[in-house]
Amino acid sequence: MIIKTAFIPKLKISDNLSSVNLSYSLIPPFAFANIFFDNDSKQLIYEVIEPVGKKELLEKIEKIVKETINLKHGDFSYQNNEEYLKKLFDECLNNLKINLNKKDYEEIFYYLYRNFFGLNEIEPLMKDPYIEDIQCNGVNQPIYIVHRIYRNMKTNIIFKDIEKLASFVEKLAQKCGRYISYANPILDGSLPDGSRVNATYTKDITSKGPTFTIRKFTKIPLTPLNLIQNRSASPEMLAYFWILMENKLNVLVAGGTGSGKTTLLNAIAFFIKDELRVVSIEDTRELNLPRENWLPSVVREGLIGGVGEVDMFSLLRASFRQIPDYVIVGEVRGKEASVLFQGMASGHSSMATIHADSVDAVIRRLETPPIELSPSLVNELDAVAIMTHAKIGQTETRKLKEVVEIINVNPDGTSSTNTPLIWEPSKDKFYYKEDFQTFRKIEKRRGIPYQKLLEEFRRRSLLLKNLSVSVKNIDLQELKNIILEYYKNQESILNKYGVS
Repeated sequence: MIIKTAFIPKLKISDNLSSVNLSYSLIPPFAFANIFFDNDSKQLIYEVIEPVGKKELLEKIEKIVKETINLKHGDFSYQNNEEYLKKLFDECLNNLKINLNKKDYEEIFYYLYRNFFGLNEIEPLMKDPYIEDIQCNGVNQPIYIVHRIYRNMKTNIIFKDIEKLASFVEKLAQKCGRYISYANPILDGSLPDGSRVNATYTKDITSKGPTFTIRKFTKIPLTPLNLIQNRSASPEMLAYFWILMENKLNVLVAGGTGSGKTTLLNAIAFFIKDELRVVSIEDTRELNLPRENWLPSVVREGLIGGVGEVDMFSLLRASFRQIPDYVIVGEVRGKEASVLFQGMASGHSSMATIHADSVDAVIRRLETPPIELSPSLVNELDAVAIMTHAKIGQTETRKLKEVVEIINVNPDGTSSTNTPLIWEPSKDKFYYKEDFQTFRKIEKRRGIPYQKLLEEFRRRSLLLKNLSVSVKNIDLQELKNIILEYYKNQESILNKYGVS
């Protein structure tokens, strides 16, 4: 494969951004990332470095290949696509009587492959696992990215021609299996790799011309240990959710856009036992659960007039007939919430995300239009995790700000809650108190003594803490095996990882 992902080094967070100057390979040996501090603009710049090559010859060959290529998506595997393109490239060189040295040949073919089967100028960005979002605000505007370590950065990639940008947006639509035009100028879809795309097509909609935003799909989701190692959450927070998942309690993850709600939801769902059946419902596919017994569902847009549409409400209603042990909803925002909470009331354990920055805001959203749940249904919720953006020194990060337990929601909309786990911004430290109302619920529902749950919480907290320190590069399956072994032979695992 001509376009392949490189080995990406582990990057360290730096409090002194002016000292940042690093490079790493994205598509070896053709594309590299260079991140450096620009003294003029006083900000970090993300520069994509690609070979300069023979641009005029490339444009000439690309035009000829476009005129002769006759590929239908799906007719060829990627390997055959590469072979087919190489055949056309060779024929073109023969017809033009051009002999290229190995270096020039490989560079031109790299660009051909990138532009025909990749995503053109942004293909290197798609290969960088540190990039979460790619944002284009229009023609003659630099593309911005959101980096996992260095957050928002301007790149050196600019679409300078409006027709070229419009053509690229059309390509995004095709890759998503959708259609975008002057009559239908807004695109919302998913690329084949699962990355989420939103785009606009005309100046009537966005005054700077066509735009696009890509939320990249994480093929390897962050584990609970990753969140602890990144200091996004504490071992106690993850141990708490481990116990809640084991006992099938209902959890909402709240926060603003890009605050890490889905990342946390993935990590919490990691603790659901393998033998349990999970059914998930999303607008666009973002969840990535490392389990076999999982039925992922995604809504489908209809044709003109809504023919063939399958919305979240319909999928959620159908999911309860699929005998799930856990139902996970990517985001609740409308009438589907009533089905979700009625499912909770009938004993279907559930998790979901919601846009809100506090537990009071969560309850208000649930009780007011367009959701309009009754307080009795909101009481089915056991705990709310609040995710937030945070800035520690010069570094932007994400934190699990607090875990709030719902004790009671009154008919007048007021509520009584308990907050056993918090993050203190001024000290950048996590705190907890051993007063868990959810453990009291488990004691009443399942007969497990409160003190036994507390002891289990302490053991699991220490186990996760020791694992996060002693095992730096543990993969998903290794961690899953440790958790499975914990259920079978608890003492062996505790002794192995120094938990007395």
